[in-house]
Amino acid sequence: MNQEYNNMAHKPIFPLLMKMAIPPMISMLIQSMYNIIDSIFVAKLGEKALTALSLAFPLQNLSLAFSVGLGVAINALIAQNLGANNKKRADNICDHGIFLSLIHSLIFVFIGVFLMKPFFLIFTNDLTVLNYAITYGGIVITFTFGSIIHITIEKMFQATGNMLIPMILQIIGAVVNIILDPILIFGINGFLELGVAGAAIATIIGQMSACLLAIFLFRKKSALKISFKNFKPEFQTIKAIYSIAVPSGVMTAMPSILVALLNSLLATVSQTAIAFFGVYFKLQSFVYMPANGLIQGMRPLISYNYGAQYFERVKKIIKVSIVVVSVILCSGAFIFVLFPKLILSWFNATDSLIRIGVIGLRIFSLGFIISTFGIVISGVFESLGIGKYSLTISLLRQLVITLPLAYILLSLIGLNGVWLSFVISEFIASVTAIVLLKKQLAKFK
Repeated sequence: MNQEYNNMAHKPIFPLLMKMAIPPMISMLIQSMYNIIDSIFVAKLGEKALTALSLAFPLQNLSLAFSVGLGVAINALIAQNLGANNKKRADNICDHGIFLSLIHSLIFVFIGVFLMKPFFLIFTNDLTVLNYAITYGGIVITFTFGSIIHITIEKMFQATGNMLIPMILQIIGAVVNIILDPILIFGINGFLELGVAGAAIATIIGQMSACLLAIFLFRKKSALKISFKNFKPEFQTIKAIYSIAVPSGVMTAMPSILVALLNSLLATVSQTAIAFFGVYFKLQSFVYMPANGLIQGMRPLISYNYGAQYFERVKKIIKVSIVVVSVILCSGAFIFVLFPKLILSWFNATDSLIRIGVIGLRIFSLGFIISTFGIVISGVFESLGIGKYSLTISLLRQLVITLPLAYILLSLIGLNGVWLSFVISEFIASVTAIVLLKKQLAKFK
């Protein structure tokens, strides 16, 4: 452990950062595959089926927000207690984590059973789209408990410094989903031809496979223990968990809120606009997920060196992280600008979707480049324990500016104005982030 800490303080920054970041980068990239794989195969059923998946995306992301928020909280608290040599307390945090993940699962069972139709009726009155959305959303939301429990256990592994097993779990889940998607959607010789329902079932089986493997490996490989033999929920522990989980969950949930509200706006334009926006939001995860994975690797390095008062090293870590993230995001922008038709063809795009999507992807690509500073600096503030600054940047990037600006620009310049609102928001958020970071760095002595 001492050697590990010594490496964090003295090892060359770039190789150390990449060693810490590559496993979560791969994990998050794979995580983004769940939804996009469904979309690629479902698109072959027609644009209405694709629109249905776009409408269901906010609810899927909401379940992810619940999972990630809880996971981040128990990760931090477990790590803190292990660092304080309080193994018993760390195990108790694990017990509470599983207990709360089951509570969260019941919430989504309720949503999946009772709230699907009222939710989707907000965005469409097309009976075909509505039926597709209810079918897909009802399955993936009601049975999302596999994903919730899997992510909870994944964060427990990460709290002990194990980044490899979480990556393996993500790979297993994605591979199962990839294999089952075409089988359950299109069937084999007319058998198991389930359409949209098949896509949902494939996703759930993939998530459950990762969940069951996570439980097995945790029992076999983890130094932490889960036992409900004498377990009693403790108010103070739950309060401590949610004090971290709620802000983190809110930040993760922002895209769900944004997509749901913008879908209602795009519904006034066309179902095709909704379909494209859903496609884009899943495509952008392939760009942003690796960047966010690097941020995961960056956070403990900054936290440790800041705590040790190695301020010059903190500054170097920030600089290196900005360079690496900019390379990732510029690469994504380059692909979107040069190959929009090819990308959209993966989704069996209609002529109308291509007309909207080619321009849309090129506009969105500008936001990738600009967002580098906002993404990295937001992660820096999380590492420094300044949650208010991180939340401010995230709100500017994903909600506060984008939504009202989209309504204004739609009326002024049409649909492309909605896409442009994202670029403008990223610019304002990045400028704000730079100002706040300079203010904070000036305090380093």
